[in-house]
Amino acid sequence: MVRHLRAEASAGRMLPFVIEYQGRLVGQLTVAGITWGSMCSAHVGYWVDESVAGRGVMPTAVALAVDHCFRTVGLHRVEVCIRPENAPSRRVVEKLGFREEGLRPRYLHIDGAWRDHLVFALTEEEVPEGLVQRWHRARSRKTA
Repeated sequence: MVRHLRAEASAGRMLPFVIEYQGRLVGQLTVAGITWGSMCSAHVGYWVDESVAGRGVMPTAVALAVDHCFRTVGLHRVEVCIRPENAPSRRVVEKLGFREEGLRPRYLHIDGAWRDHLVFALTEEEVPEGLVQRWHRARSRKTA
């Protein structure tokens, strides 16, 4: 897996990240399917250890990765595709203000079957202040 991630990253098609919290590995986030030309797009996939779920770790990681994609890499659009029953993952994109675009029927082959996925997306114009800034502002309003 590491060899594949490195090869794809070297080819410019993927950005793999590990997620650390309080000095320990708690998850992974991958920006994959990087496409240039008239599309300038990618999709993000992620997982997090349930011991840190609900602490803002994953929304923060996604926000950082999306800002990097828009501001440093030069992408225009980022998608996240999530199985409809995966409520915690859906909550991540909802907290960050991703726009739901629809359903992709039988999108990925997982656990022996083709699974539907909901598509969420953002373009760089939708977050001129940056996604990290938007996330911090939303969290501040919640605690105020």
